[in-house]
Amino acid sequence: MRERRAISCSMAEGEEFIELRFRLYDGKDIAHGTYKSSMTVSTLKQKIVAEWPQGNTITPKSINDLKLIHAGKVLENNQTLADCTITIGDLPDDVITMHVLLQPSKSKRRTVKSKEDMQKLNRCGCIIL
Repeated sequence: MRERRAISCSMAEGEEFIELRFRLYDGKDIAHGTYKSSMTVSTLKQKIVAEWPQGNTITPKSINDLKLIHAGKVLENNQTLADCTITIGDLPDDVITMHVLLQPSKSKRRTVKSKEDMQKLNRCGCIIL
């Protein structure tokens, strides 16, 4: 049985660091780097939005458009990397891959329709004699 280790990629002056990369839906990896274990998921998402590849048809407008997934779990914005109980994968040099799911928020615009437009849509009428 394979042993699972908790976070402990490297230590510097008492601070734990984790090496992460983020895989997009098209298989590209972005924002590969070493991050403090005290960093929050929302801070990671800000970095991903800033480093999003130009030229993609769909791009995130804010961190709310992104979901980070690790080990089958969606990570919450207020969690730190240490809170996520991240485990080291099978990759060389203990690099952890997180998957990035992009779900652009739906437009919350309301269309104002005139009375005439509403009547065109509702062509049915009743006549009571």
